[in-house]
Amino acid sequence: MTYLQKMMEKAEHILFLTGAGVSTTSGIPDYRSKTGLYTQTTTDPEYLLSQSCLRQEPAVFYDFVTKHMYYPTAKPNIIHEKMAAATHHYDAHVITQNVDGLHQAAGTKDVLEFHGDLYHVYCQKCNEQVDYREYLKNMVHQHCGGILRPDVVLYGETIKQQVLDTAITLLAQADLIVVCGTSLRVYPFAGLVQYRKSTAQIVAINREKITLPFGGKMILEDAAKVFTKLDF
Repeated sequence: MTYLQKMMEKAEHILFLTGAGVSTTSGIPDYRSKTGLYTQTTTDPEYLLSQSCLRQEPAVFYDFVTKHMYYPTAKPNIIHEKMAAATHHYDAHVITQNVDGLHQAAGTKDVLEFHGDLYHVYCQKCNEQVDYREYLKNMVHQHCGGILRPDVVLYGETIKQQVLDTAITLLAQADLIVVCGTSLRVYPFAGLVQYRKSTAQIVAINREKITLPFGGKMILEDAAKVFTKLDF
C-alpha cells in the first residue's frame, strides 16, 4: 500500500485540490510551463483572458479562447478516474481550478469548479445558455445578437460568493488535503489552504517542489504514476 493510500485509508474527510497539471496527461496544456498556454501568444495572456479584453475586444478574446482552450475530444486520465473513484469509495470531494470538465466526465460525485466550466456558454445580452459547439462557430448569439461567453472566471472578475463559501466549508471539514497539478501560486485558490483545520494533513503530488504550509508532505513524482498505484 502506497503512502498516499495509507493516508487516504486513515482519513475521514478527503479533499483534492487540483490544477492544470492534472489534465496535461489528457493532452490539455497547462498555463505557465515551457510548452504551456501562455507561451502560445506574444500578447499578455492574462489580458487575453480578462474581463477587459472580453469587453473591449471581444473578437480578440474569442479568437484566443476558441483556438487555444477548447479540447472537446480530451478524455479523463488515470488521475481524474482515481479521484472520481475516491469520491465513491471514501468521503472525498474535489475542488478544481480547471475549466475543462474532465473531473465530471470521469464520474466524480462531488466536484466544485472554482473557476467555472468552458463548456457552459451563455449570452451576455439575454442570459440564454447556448451549446458550446455553437459558440465555437460564432461568438454572436443568433437569437438576439448578444456576445456569447464561457461561464468561467476571467482576470478582473471575482469568484462567486457561493463557490467561495462551499470551498471554505470543505477545507474546514477535511482532515486530509491532497494537492495535485497546481503550484498553489494563483489566488484566491492558493489561499484556500489557510481555512484548513489545524490537524489536517497536506500531501502534494508534483514533479517539482512547491511551497506548502508547515508540515506538508511533498511527493516528487509524476501524478499519473502515483494514482495508477492506488487500489480501490
